[in-house]
Amino acid sequence: MALRLDGTDVSGFKFLFSLAVMYGLMSILVHSVMYTKFITPLGIDAPLDRFSEARAIEHVRVLAHEIDGRQEGRQGLREAAEYIKAQLERLKERAGSNFRIEIEENVVSGSFNMMFLGHGISFGYRNHTNILVRISSIDSQETDPSVLMNAHFDGPLGSPGAGDCASCVASLLEIARLTIDSGWVPPRPIIFLFNGAEEVFLLGAHGFMRTHKWRDSIGAFINVEASGTGGLDLVCQSGPGSWPSSVYAQSAIYPMAHSAAQDVFPVIPGDTDYRMFSEDYGSIPGLDIIFLLGGYYYHTNYDTVDRLVPGSMQARGDNLYSAVKAFAESAKLRNAHQRESLGVSNGSDDGQAVFFDYLAWFMIFYSRRIAMALHSIPVIIFLVMPFFSRFLYSGLWCCFATFYDFVKGMILHTTGIMLAIIFPVLFSILRLLVSSYGMNWFANPFLAFMMFIPISLVGLLIPRTVFHGFPLSQNVSVLKVPKEALSDEARFWGAFGFYASVTLAYLLAGLSGGFLTFFTSASMLLAWISFCLSIKFSGRQLARSSVFYVIPLIPCLTYSVYFGGFLVQFLIEKMGMMGSLPPPYGNYVPDIVVAAIVGVVTGWCMGPLMPICGKWLARSSILQFLLHFSVIALALSSQFFPYSRDAPKRVVFQHTFLTADANQIVDSSYDFSVVDSNSLLFLFKYAPELAKELNIGPEFSFETAKMSNQRTFLTLFPVNFLFSRSMQFPARSDEILKQYRQFPHLYTNKPQTMSSDGSRRVYLELSLGSLKEVWVAVLNITGPLSSWSFADTKLPVPETAEGGPPSYICRLTGSSHEKWNFWLEGRNVEDIRVDVAVLDQNLVEEAKKLKSVFPEWTDVTAYSSFLSTYVF
Repeated sequence: MALRLDGTDVSGFKFLFSLAVMYGLMSILVHSVMYTKFITPLGIDAPLDRFSEARAIEHVRVLAHEIDGRQEGRQGLREAAEYIKAQLERLKERAGSNFRIEIEENVVSGSFNMMFLGHGISFGYRNHTNILVRISSIDSQETDPSVLMNAHFDGPLGSPGAGDCASCVASLLEIARLTIDSGWVPPRPIIFLFNGAEEVFLLGAHGFMRTHKWRDSIGAFINVEASGTGGLDLVCQSGPGSWPSSVYAQSAIYPMAHSAAQDVFPVIPGDTDYRMFSEDYGSIPGLDIIFLLGGYYYHTNYDTVDRLVPGSMQARGDNLYSAVKAFAESAKLRNAHQRESLGVSNGSDDGQAVFFDYLAWFMIFYSRRIAMALHSIPVIIFLVMPFFSRFLYSGLWCCFATFYDFVKGMILHTTGIMLAIIFPVLFSILRLLVSSYGMNWFANPFLAFMMFIPISLVGLLIPRTVFHGFPLSQNVSVLKVPKEALSDEARFWGAFGFYASVTLAYLLAGLSGGFLTFFTSASMLLAWISFCLSIKFSGRQLARSSVFYVIPLIPCLTYSVYFGGFLVQFLIEKMGMMGSLPPPYGNYVPDIVVAAIVGVVTGWCMGPLMPICGKWLARSSILQFLLHFSVIALALSSQFFPYSRDAPKRVVFQHTFLTADANQIVDSSYDFSVVDSNSLLFLFKYAPELAKELNIGPEFSFETAKMSNQRTFLTLFPVNFLFSRSMQFPARSDEILKQYRQFPHLYTNKPQTMSSDGSRRVYLELSLGSLKEVWVAVLNITGPLSSWSFADTKLPVPETAEGGPPSYICRLTGSSHEKWNFWLEGRNVEDIRVDVAVLDQNLVEEAKKLKSVFPEWTDVTAYSSFLSTYVF
């Protein structure tokens, strides 16, 4: 049966095609910006007064590849510290006589409590190494306000860490070189902190802030981090106050910053050293600047130098050097004593500012005070407009009727936006009902756009289709205005009122992302003026007036594609490590989240067009086409495998040993877990060699498998709460007995004491045995604990499980050849139970062989874990 189209259908399809071309061109532009394709990296022979990405990458190559592992407990971490120190010594030798270069190797130890991912943890650490260099003029003083630049050189467990964070260290080394070779003598000292213990919960930064002599001199800081391998180097956190973001806005060459990121960052499962400098142990004004794209490789074996996005380090280096110069030259730079005496101890001026870059071309910045006034204007315009446009001509009743129409338009637009979100969610659920696995868009992000954008458009157009004739309350005959004109007016101001209301809601909530909808509101106002002028001078020519409406919106729509495209890509990449939830519902969560976000972005990118241009698209033929396209995309998407070498599935492989004392193995097992919605059964189904090695047959299921509990993965606390349906398989233990003479064990080293109030104190000593590469030792202490020797005798927030007794978690890192001595104090004579878990990065040969049979589309974090339990 042939599809018959009338003239309006043909015009509608032409308009749809034109929009597809327009958004396609915008997407090409946005892609080039997101992946820094507009930046030309400078080579190894670049002028010495310029930052060179090629020179920086040579440092990355050494740190990530020539050095074998920079993890805590491995020799490579010590080699990395020596390499950094050697590079700084070379810089000192070539510095001019007008420079003062001070290099320090600082060994830090300490203990403190912290909340992370909603869990209370205590930390004890010792002998972590920080490398520092202070570059200043020859006549500088110790108390001069300084600028701190921080990056960590330790790597994540099981990863080369090229992006995270060898790229950060390399950037700072190149900036230190540039500072000396450019001839610019900093008017205030610049301190470069290369800290060696960030991946073990920010310990290097904590040690610096608690013990180092330069800590009180710091007037501003820039923390450089990576949650990927390049792309936008985004300012994700700024504060306290708006001064740091203001300096960045004025100085950045390729500005990449959104104050909206500060609204989102607290809900992301992770943290950076920014917390130590600006929140927990200092109120220093500063910036948190992070690589965000390339998250597929974050904390994986694939985080290698060849994955770094070309141009990203060049943009980062140019921005950082310009920003650090601006901070050093700022009259607002003050040390801790000056901030305290002037009453600006937390660096606040007028609260969090509002700022955003436009495609990394320029940056718009305004204070919170200005935002309060500016972001209120759209709502005021929306409320005043019915009276302004009708009162003088038609009386008060007509004003209220007009306002009522505007409210109806707002309700219809809101309904369209909601349906634009709900329809993709329903389609994602429908796909999973007939598909054997989720996250098919993970390795192929274009699938998310193909599946969800057309059906989201259907939802957006439904109100326009259902109410083809707008239900006006105004009297057309009295106003002597065409009904079509009144309908367009009501739809426009209704949509305008929606974005104005969202802007106001952001403002009242104290958030910083209101610029997103404010920009939309302001652009729509310009588009409406252009539309009205077109009608006034050319009549109601639908095609012509629609074009005049669209043109003023192009800058806003381009920005929406830029921000929305970045958000979707970032979210898709992070879905591979957001944790697994129990089936059956856990399997739906990632697809629902991605579908909903694509719906939000579609509504944001297309919503401003709907009031005027919706008439072209609200045709049954176009809705059918979009629906059929979505169904076909849905069907085809299931033919795509969710993972690839460039988008690996993350697997945790723990070789677990249960020990009874220093020399006895009670049991041994292989424990597996995954951190996305496709369970271990998916892994075993599509990795037949692995299934064969583990003797897994076709009848294997969760019901027949032996399951691991969260306590089994205690060494990864609290990340182990991201696991569900972990599995356990038997393993041999004889090989480990040949490798190690002694295993970790806990024992009393002197008699316990009793106090007058009935509490008792137990004195303990923890030996880590002869383990070679200890990453961390974790204590889970259960019982009536009243005090202990960690964290200045302060207990952390306790953990409780299923109504059981409270337990207290302590992570111990550093110097595994030394013993840990501590005491525990109980409130009564009840037993105190201590579970000890120690993570060793060495694997026995059998475990290495098993790891080697995993398919290439997986990334396996493998290690050995020694578990033992003691009662005192």
